Amino acid sequence: MSNEKEQSIFEKMGGKYINVGDYYVPDFGQFDDDEDETDNRPLGKYGMMRETYLKEYHKPLYNHLLLNGELHFHLRDVNEETQNLLDRLLPQYKARQGVTEDQKATNQLEWVGRVNNIVAQIEEIIFSDIVYV
Repeated sequence: MSNEKEQSIFEKMGGKYINVGDYYVPDFGQFDDDEDETDNRPLGKYGMMRETYLKEYHKPLYNHLLLNGELHFHLRDVNEETQNLLDRLLPQYKARQGVTEDQKATNQLEWVGRVNNIVAQIEEIIFSDIVYV
C-alpha cells in the first residue's frame, strides 16, 4: 500500500482544492485576491444580521455567495443600503412627529425616547424590506 492520498479525477487532471471556511472547493481562481477588489467598508450591524439570516434560513444563497466570493460584498452592500435609508428617513420621521433639537435641549430623556421610537419604526422597514428578504 502506498502512503499517498488517493487523488480525485479533478486532481489527476491538474486541478487544486482550496480551503474556504469549513469546506474544500475546487480552485477556479474565484478567490484570487486582487488589490482592486478589496472591500474595506465596515460590515456593520445590518450586514451581520443579514449574514446570520442567510446562514439560518437561506443556506443555498449563503453558500452560493460564499463560494463565488461575493458574500462580503453583498453584506457590505446591505449594510450601506440600510444605513443610507436610516439616514434619509430619520430626519423625515422626526419632522413628521415634531421631534426638534429644542426638545433635546429642554427634555433630553423624552427626546431620546422619541428618537429611539422613530429608529425602531424605521428598523421595522429595514428588516422587512432589506435584511430579512
